[in-house]
Amino acid sequence: MASYVDPPPRVGFFTDTSVCIGCKACEVACKEWNGVPDDGFNLLGQSFDNTGALSANSWRHVAFIERPRPADEDDPFAWLMMSDVCKHCTHSGCLDVCPTGALFRTEFGTVVVQEDVCNGCGYCIPACPFGVIDQRKGDGRAWKCTMCYDRLGAGQTPACAQACPTQSIQFGELDELRDRAATRVDALRAAGELGAQLYGADPSDGVGGAGAFF
Repeated sequence: MASYVDPPPRVGFFTDTSVCIGCKACEVACKEWNGVPDDGFNLLGQSFDNTGALSANSWRHVAFIERPRPADEDDPFAWLMMSDVCKHCTHSGCLDVCPTGALFRTEFGTVVVQEDVCNGCGYCIPACPFGVIDQRKGDGRAWKCTMCYDRLGAGQTPACAQACPTQSIQFGELDELRDRAATRVDALRAAGELGAQLYGADPSDGVGGAGAFF
């Protein structure tokens, strides 16, 4: 008689932007663990954001936004910071259009590109509604976050979440993370942050709910 093993639960990221301090530890940890090359060390003139966007060479991107404050406040600017990443969508356009099977869904519910199968056709790039996937210059293949698939297989936390000093990036079982995130939103609203809300956790959002939400 054949034996069956239940697949592991789907995992994901909950990024709590209210406690992100913009340290970029997640960017560095991602590059170090996954061997992602540098992206030019460009000075973009956009606050302290030196990467600009997610790309083949930036699988985590910490966005910095300066928001002017009222003139009567001591500090003229407020900082808005967020660490962005691939959403590992439930209904992944990138996976649907890949002609070679280079993109596949793992046993953890994440979406990964197999670099040894990718032929560089680029179909996945316009298929991603979030502009995540990118082709590496001089290489041509598509690259993006794997949620540290090798670490997941070893029972470890992805490098970015492991390195985050404020637990802004939280990793775990997706259903539990959604419950935790809803509790966090309630707490923020109770504290007076009436605009607090979740982005990417709604299964009716067009991609069936994101595996990385904010």
